[in-house]
Amino acid sequence: MPTFVVTMRLPDTYDEEFIALIPSHRDFINQLLNEKVVEVYAISSDRSRGWVTMNGDNAAAVQAVVEQFPSTTTYMAWKLMSLFIFDSAASRFPHISLN
Repeated sequence: MPTFVVTMRLPDTYDEEFIALIPSHRDFINQLLNEKVVEVYAISSDRSRGWVTMNGDNAAAVQAVVEQFPSTTTYMAWKLMSLFIFDSAASRFPHISLN
C-alpha cells in the first residue's frame, strides 16, 4: 500500500474554537493509528507545524481522510506528498532477547 506524508501548517494563534477541537482531533488520529492508516503523527515543539505519515490506496483516498481531521478545513493549511521510501525502526522486527 502506498505511503504518503501530510505536512501541516498550524495557526499562528490558537483561539478557543481551535483549542476546543483538539480532543476530537486527537481521538480521530488515535483511531487512525490503531487502524494502521496513520503510521506517524508529529507536531513541532513550537506547535507551528505537523507531519502525518499515512497509508492509503492513492492520494485521493488519503486526501479524503485528511479532510475529515476536525481541525483541518478551518485552521490548517496542508500539503500531501507521495513517498518513494518510508523506513522506520518501528516497522522492523524487534530485537530478540534471550533472557
